Amino acid sequence: MANHSNTFYEILNCARSLIIAGGYSGFSYADIAETVGIRKASIHHHFPTKVDLVRSLVSQYRQEAEAGIAHIERVSAGPADQLRAYTGYWQGCIADAAKGYCVCALLATQIPVLPQEIVVEVRAHFRALSAWLTSVFERGQAQGSMALSGDARSEAERFMATVHGAMLSARAYGDPEMFGVITQPMIEKLMIA
Repeated sequence: MANHSNTFYEILNCARSLIIAGGYSGFSYADIAETVGIRKASIHHHFPTKVDLVRSLVSQYRQEAEAGIAHIERVSAGPADQLRAYTGYWQGCIADAAKGYCVCALLATQIPVLPQEIVVEVRAHFRALSAWLTSVFERGQAQGSMALSGDARSEAERFMATVHGAMLSARAYGDPEMFGVITQPMIEKLMIA
């Protein structure tokens, strides 16, 4: 993001934590003002409306996800390692209450009550993630390292849904290990020995 003050990022980080803790409707500018130690007018200066704030947050989140995927592509040896790196990232986040859940997955559960501008951003995140995962499965199948039960796109959607469901299960049970219990066997089933 272009030249923004520390306050701008403090507001975004606070909003992110509050959304993870209580969803879109679970926080107000008063909550952010209290947590960050600023006046509500300062928040309105950076983000005139809550829609502006959350849309900026999701946009920032999408940029972080794209950078994370690019990093996985650079450092992982192949498709299987990329899937393991992706789930490994989330495994590392699950125990951290401030980061342990995908912001877009949480917001997706609230789509019926979200403003359309935010819905568009959330859906764009899922489309980008699906496209990347589809490419990972296509490469794995082409290299003969993965056995897919359907086409690459269907496998990508199933994988993405399982990862997000595993996040939810880990949160519901209060057990970060539940994430790996669900995701690791899924990856191993895809591999051709």
